[in-house]
Amino acid sequence: MAILIDENTKVLVQGITGSFGARHAQLSLEYGTKLVAGVTPGKGGQKFENVVPIFDTVSQAVNETGATASAIFVPPPFAADAILEAMDAGVELIVCITEGIPVMDMMRVKQALKGSKSRLVGPNCPGLVTPGRGEKSHGGCRIGISPGYIHKRGNVGVVSRSGTLTYEAVFQLTQMGYGQSTCVGIGGDPINGTSHLDVLEMFNNDPETEAIIMIGEIGGTAEVEAARWAKANCKKPIAGFIAGATAPPGRRMGHAGAIVGGEEDTAQAKKKILAECGIQVAETPSEMAAALMIAWGK
Repeated sequence: MAILIDENTKVLVQGITGSFGARHAQLSLEYGTKLVAGVTPGKGGQKFENVVPIFDTVSQAVNETGATASAIFVPPPFAADAILEAMDAGVELIVCITEGIPVMDMMRVKQALKGSKSRLVGPNCPGLVTPGRGEKSHGGCRIGISPGYIHKRGNVGVVSRSGTLTYEAVFQLTQMGYGQSTCVGIGGDPINGTSHLDVLEMFNNDPETEAIIMIGEIGGTAEVEAARWAKANCKKPIAGFIAGATAPPGRRMGHAGAIVGGEEDTAQAKKKILAECGIQVAETPSEMAAALMIAWGK
């Protein structure tokens, strides 16, 4: 098992002919992802790397290839419309990598998601990886920009707002010999499609996932809500890390959502609540995997 994606997931890329989309589409192909289609308006009928057919619309791509997941590499002014197009085409999992989408656009998307059968991960996220079972974990599914080579198939689920901290946690786990079931980067924007709590629920229900690393940061209350849910509902060991301990109040740090607004938004407050909820909190990024080993009794 795994969550959201596995080696059989059929993926399309919106914006496959742009430099960024093309680069990461190629890396996903090399990783073994079933990349079945690309979408760039006006370039339908062409092929990416002489292998992947390109379509003018997401609907055409889905109808022709049966793709159920989409990676969006579309510039910020057009990214919300790309998400909505994927939703209209019935794509089950939409992963938006784009950073800098206007908040008003995301409010429109958030409203459209209500009652939709589509799940959005992101925006402003590194995407997802379910490592394969083959050599160097190839043959899995990589959607987004995460470096595939650091992953290893195993039993630890990773969920994070930060891309680079996702990679750091994964690399630490792999170096210690512990693989991952699925790694989910949910993004650092104030309005996103999937929360920490959503992913914790999925990991809790996944028989392959035995332990979890949850990485958060200042701003918002998502980590607190997830921790309180975990205390009441999750029986699996969890380690946590909260970035932004030195951030001055009222100043945005890196991510658009990383700004302290209330008393529970600070790093210290979040760390305190996580600990009270039974989560083993790492004090520095270098201790994330080690904290999980303590929580896990390894």
